[in-house]
Amino acid sequence: MIWQAPNIDLPPELLPLQVVVVVAAPEMPPLLLTPPRPADAPPELPRTVRDVIEAAIDSGDPAAVAAVVKFARASNPETASEIDTIHKAYLARLAAREAREKAAKREALAAAGPLDFWKGTIEVGATRATGNSDTLGLYGSLGLTREGLLWTHKLVGRIDYQRTDETTTASRALLSWQPRRTLGERFYGYGLAQYERDRFLGYSMRLTGGGGLGYRLVAQRGLQLDLEGGPALRRTNFTDEAEFTERTHATTLAGRASLALRWKVSPTLDVTQDSSIFVERGATNASATTALDTRLIGGLKARISYALTYERDAPDGREPLDTLGRATLVYSF
Repeated sequence: MIWQAPNIDLPPELLPLQVVVVVAAPEMPPLLLTPPRPADAPPELPRTVRDVIEAAIDSGDPAAVAAVVKFARASNPETASEIDTIHKAYLARLAAREAREKAAKREALAAAGPLDFWKGTIEVGATRATGNSDTLGLYGSLGLTREGLLWTHKLVGRIDYQRTDETTTASRALLSWQPRRTLGERFYGYGLAQYERDRFLGYSMRLTGGGGLGYRLVAQRGLQLDLEGGPALRRTNFTDEAEFTERTHATTLAGRASLALRWKVSPTLDVTQDSSIFVERGATNASATTALDTRLIGGLKARISYALTYERDAPDGREPLDTLGRATLVYSF
């Protein structure tokens, strides 16, 4: 430490001199540096919990993985970040795989012919009763679908026949073709050509041609809900029992609306709902079918369905509303 004295009156011959006093600084004790305390190691995810999450991932069911992750986070909040890391890595792998599959499918569809990539279902059912009454019932349907890059084609054929004590009590037939063209992420345009026959509802033939717009209201993994609407032109040939006894046929303009629900509840359980309504001058009719499918083995499923058919101008003595519940077998190919 250096200290400089203040000004002092000195003789003239000593004025150039300055008095400087040097004082040694006191010795400072050495500082002791201690290493920082190591941080506590983060908690580890229990092996049993990790095994359950990995088993859910191996199942290939994203819904099961999400459920397991949810409960794992709730029961192990201290390892939530590690659980989230595992889940995010799984979702990234899943998204990458789906992107590769979509790209490969687009390439295959672009090179496919018109008879390629058709998928279908065959549904059959039968009833037989003897004794006090002799009843035979047969039901069959065939559905074909082809999804292209922009176009989707759907063909449906259905026959329902029942005879009791040598009297026909049900005779229905339907054949339809519905092309659909993608217009955007959720919008699409559609066309419809349909043939129907149901003498018990008053017509021997009904032809329908129309088109319109559709919108996918819900587009989630395992859940889709489509709404459609548009005009239609209908040609109906009436039976002798129909209300329009003075006419044998009629051609009318109608408005059509429909709803289609597809819900994959689990890998082995599906719920479907298809309904439509036609509103025209002098006649209105609607139909709705709800079905529950459960997978048995391979492409074979068991189906329980409930159908409603409404015809406002049914013949005299006939109810305007028909209901039908049935259990059938469905094979997908």
